[in-house]
Amino acid sequence: MTRYLRFRPLVVTLTLTWLGVFVLAPHLLVLITSFLTPDSEHLAVFPVTLENLRKLWNPLYLGVLWDSLVLSFYATVICLLVGYPFGYIVAKLPRPQRLLVLFLMIVPFWTNSLIRTYAIKIILGNKGLVNRFLEAIGLIDGPLPLLYTEFAVIFGLVYILLPFMILPLISSFENLDQSLLEAGKDLGAGPVRRFWHIVLPMTMPGIVAGCLLVFLPAMGMFYVADLLGGATNLLLGNVIKNQFLVLRDWPFGAAISIALIVMMGIMLAAYYYANRLVQRQGGLDDSNL
Repeated sequence: MTRYLRFRPLVVTLTLTWLGVFVLAPHLLVLITSFLTPDSEHLAVFPVTLENLRKLWNPLYLGVLWDSLVLSFYATVICLLVGYPFGYIVAKLPRPQRLLVLFLMIVPFWTNSLIRTYAIKIILGNKGLVNRFLEAIGLIDGPLPLLYTEFAVIFGLVYILLPFMILPLISSFENLDQSLLEAGKDLGAGPVRRFWHIVLPMTMPGIVAGCLLVFLPAMGMFYVADLLGGATNLLLGNVIKNQFLVLRDWPFGAAISIALIVMMGIMLAAYYYANRLVQRQGGLDDSNL
């Protein structure tokens, strides 16, 4: 016990040092850069200015932000609609089968997501598997324009991010108190009311966590939009990449990054509120049964 108490401060110190050097410090540099002036030679120089924050309200960038929000929202909703029943089914499987399904979900992560995105191009291309199959069964006479569309971008985002939605949902379903469902049934609540007043509130933290893990990364996956959407379907990540690597406007790219961090903070606050709400209500409202 004494050795553990001596070792714990060391672990805490190393962890805080790691987070400070590799997480906090880079974010502070990005924040500082967002208030500097762009320069072609030094990238970012003094004086301090608010012009980069004002540029965020430019209708051009607001349009890209709106498109990013819409595409990310569609991808998140699809992941939720697919992942919610899938997570329920997996959580009800016996432990060996559940572990096998989880293993199969993790296997694709062994391959780089960029390579998997190139594989989607082969599937959705004019001579890809989908068009060839539809032509073979006689449903279409010519290839469908699936690639370089919003559909292709959403398809790629869902394919890459779906496991991030399913895993928190599986955890929520595993922690679901079956005695509450039995109590609701004994009190006369039907399947719909049991789902609405028991299952949904108790799995809300998993829903919010899954949406967080899908929505925010979806806005930053510029390579998905580049490879599957072409030049007409941009995400906010594409704008950040172009500001840093093409236009060399680091301060404005940093300002957009800070805007994304603020959005993440708002969604984390929503997750915290949903989790506290479930704990306060105990996941069950007896008056509605």
